[in-house]
Amino acid sequence: MENIPVVKLGIIAVSRDCFPIALSEKRRGAVKAACDKKGLDVFEAKTTVENEKDALAAVDEVKAAGVNALVVFLGNFGPETPETLIAQHFDGPVMYAAAAEGDGDLIDGRGDAFCGVLNLSYNLGMRHLKAWIPSYPVGTADDVAQMISEFVPIARTILGLAGLKIISFGPRPQDFFACNAPIKGLYEIGVEIEENSELDLLVAYRAHEGDKRIPDVCKDMASEMGEGKYYSDLLERMAQFELTLLDWAEEHKGARKYVAFADKCWPAFPKEFGFEPCYVNSRLVSRGIPVSCEVDIYGALSEYIGMCASADTVTLLDINNSVPKSMYDAEIAGKTDYKLTDTFMGFHCGNTPSGKMCSSRAIKYQLIQHRTLEPAGSEPDFTRGTLEGNIAAGDITFYRLQCDSEGVLRSYIAEGEILDVDCKSFGGIATFAIPEMGRFYRHVLIQKGFPHHGAVAFHHVGKTLYEVFKLLGVEDIGFNRAAGDRYPTENPFA
Repeated sequence: MENIPVVKLGIIAVSRDCFPIALSEKRRGAVKAACDKKGLDVFEAKTTVENEKDALAAVDEVKAAGVNALVVFLGNFGPETPETLIAQHFDGPVMYAAAAEGDGDLIDGRGDAFCGVLNLSYNLGMRHLKAWIPSYPVGTADDVAQMISEFVPIARTILGLAGLKIISFGPRPQDFFACNAPIKGLYEIGVEIEENSELDLLVAYRAHEGDKRIPDVCKDMASEMGEGKYYSDLLERMAQFELTLLDWAEEHKGARKYVAFADKCWPAFPKEFGFEPCYVNSRLVSRGIPVSCEVDIYGALSEYIGMCASADTVTLLDINNSVPKSMYDAEIAGKTDYKLTDTFMGFHCGNTPSGKMCSSRAIKYQLIQHRTLEPAGSEPDFTRGTLEGNIAAGDITFYRLQCDSEGVLRSYIAEGEILDVDCKSFGGIATFAIPEMGRFYRHVLIQKGFPHHGAVAFHHVGKTLYEVFKLLGVEDIGFNRAAGDRYPTENPFA
């Protein structure tokens, strides 16, 4: 995928000077070998850190090798000050892991790293340094290699956010107060923001009329959709818009490496631009550039986080409507263990990547806006441009990071699946099933004031997202609690 970081791992071993340095170095080599077996490319720093000067030298060594995500490995107890200074001087995500005993005797071959992690964590806390420590950070070489593999998507997400600029066009639509976006929360996690007028986008779009690249983009769109699945007279306009956004991203990313968009797509957009932008949005997110609907800045942020976590494309949907009981009885009951209240439909006008939709998907028109923006009974014109159909069945994670109106960052994560059910409706739509969704909906989404937009990753990445949100300092991370695990606001007598 474009527009997300490539993680280059490095490992530095540390050693308490009253323990054999050879023990830590031998164990570091074993971790490197275990990583090689897993296909993890890890640069092994030869500087073993016993003191502060070693720490600086080791950091210089990994930086010179192009490392952007670092593993600090306690092959023995470890020197708590130098090993934490590594995190202070390394400009990138850092994880700590430690060696378990069992690869030598318990006299000269005992490293006590189990104890050393306690002193390490205390020192990190005193210095207000953030690092990832796995849920159980002590293990064999194979165990540590597995921890490192879990660190990769976490590191990729942290690196991505550190280099991200969100570009918005226009204010949120009227009555979309839930899509508020206090920029304080963006700055707190290191994300840059550029806010523009809808007129800026319109001027840039008009400047791309006749762009010599348009025919090639039109051919690519036609190839992607297939004959009979698009409006041929609309392709040129949509291609012109796609090039407008791509050029804006390159010209406005400034000092940042990565870009996401939050665009206003109604009510003025379709008439002035001559189409709905949904299909173009779907194409950009397919290549790693989120374009959220309705100027949902934190929706774009959430999409970008999910792409980094999953290394795959994502979508943004309304938590939209309940599943009719008749449909549940006919299509779901008896085939799964889900209750009716575990299910709902996620919908948006047509921004989901075509590769995540069923084969019957096609470019169509926005029914709701056609009702209000074009004459009654007329053929759709400028309300065309949505990508519609059922979203394909499979595992998903539904999640969001949001800064509320008080400036507090909150998030939620829920794993589930898209069911193989024909929704028999319009737009890009799917029937979702999340265990205990009904209680989650009431006691997390409603109770904590989350907006109606949720980001969707097409994999189970809840574990990664949870660790990312913790590293970002998010204290309120909601999730769908199992039956019997009561929410604080849940009536115990109900």
